[in-house]
Amino acid sequence: MNTDLTSEQIESYQRDGFVLHRNFLNPQEVQELKTGVMEAVESMGRRKVSTDRADMVDGEKYYDKVFTQRLNLWRINDCVKSYMLSPELGSMLESLENTKFRMWHDQALIKEPFGNPTAWHLDNPYWSFYSKNAVSIWIALEPATLENGCMWFSPGSHRLARYDNSGIGQNLADLFNVYPEMAEIDPVAVPMQPGDCSFHNGLTAHGAGANMTRGRRIAMTCAYMPEGSTFNGQRNILPDSYFNSLTVGDTLENDDWNPRL
Repeated sequence: MNTDLTSEQIESYQRDGFVLHRNFLNPQEVQELKTGVMEAVESMGRRKVSTDRADMVDGEKYYDKVFTQRLNLWRINDCVKSYMLSPELGSMLESLENTKFRMWHDQALIKEPFGNPTAWHLDNPYWSFYSKNAVSIWIALEPATLENGCMWFSPGSHRLARYDNSGIGQNLADLFNVYPEMAEIDPVAVPMQPGDCSFHNGLTAHGAGANMTRGRRIAMTCAYMPEGSTFNGQRNILPDSYFNSLTVGDTLENDDWNPRL
């Protein structure tokens, strides 16, 4: 793993809310992680979450045709766990946001052939905690191109965002009804080759185009929660047992569900 971030990359991330990092994984590591990811995905069938969330399964809604989404692969695959909980990755995150992190959840995001575009959205408002310092890594395991739905970011939008959001629906621009000022920002496309990655803040507006090709766009992502974050009342992907034990304001410090890096 290439875990060295330059001062320019850190400055770019803090200014824009995202940064591209080339050659995060070498070809052997890409193949190893891709194998682990696909084994975990295939073992889950139609279930979206590897744990006790029978309500989260693939259906026929628009969202289900945006991407094949499988979450918490780290709990069922040791290879995925070793990458997503890497201490070296933790050091990268700390250098970007100047705080220590716990895992929130990982997710494979596979944009299937001719898959729908991913509408502009913010990540953190979906989650069970609010933070201006949450961060996600997005790792390309196949080429991510303009043709098959690479990531797009809105530079500086993390400084404009609140915790209001819009869903990932058929209207690509719904988020800009919530934040009209973001519609005035020129978005940036971030194509990647296998092994490249990006980091983005949980309040940075982002989306992806449709997959206009016959191939799959395979990516592995993971969201990270700053140490000391507190429960905001939203369930998100929390399992029944943990969710029912929480009261708004409780610190999310369960080492089983949200391990430290």
